[in-house]
Amino acid sequence: MTEENLSYLFDTYSDMILKIAYTYLKNTNSAEDILQEVLLKVLKKKMHFEDEKQEKYWLIRVTINLCKDFLKSAWYRKNVPLEENISYLPKEQGEILKVVLALPEKYKMVIYLYYYEGFSLQEIAKIWHKKTATIGTWLARARKMLKEKLKGEWDL
Repeated sequence: MTEENLSYLFDTYSDMILKIAYTYLKNTNSAEDILQEVLLKVLKKKMHFEDEKQEKYWLIRVTINLCKDFLKSAWYRKNVPLEENISYLPKEQGEILKVVLALPEKYKMVIYLYYYEGFSLQEIAKIWHKKTATIGTWLARARKMLKEKLKGEWDL
């Protein structure tokens, strides 16, 4: 992989990788570490992709797997992560983000991929290696949880 290709990957996908990692880890520094690990994997494996979609799917899957490994690590379990300060966000966005991050892993990832990355249910199913109906069910449950938790604050 050339330096130019790595720059392209970083410019194109770094925000997405950071957001996914932050969604899992709830810590900016750890999310940045995951970004570096993902880019190192691309360099080491000398990946070549057929198209942009395949590239994006692979990067998302690797990011998710690295986050899961990080959360299982002995280092993480022995250290208490600091609460991330999201006070820089407007109040409404900060509250919604807290509620989304409190969802179970599969639900918050479906919400992120569907609403923030614009993936269809079929594309999310491909990333997660699940049936489209399963992803649709997860999305419906996530919406229901969000609605219940935000009901008093916003008229949904």
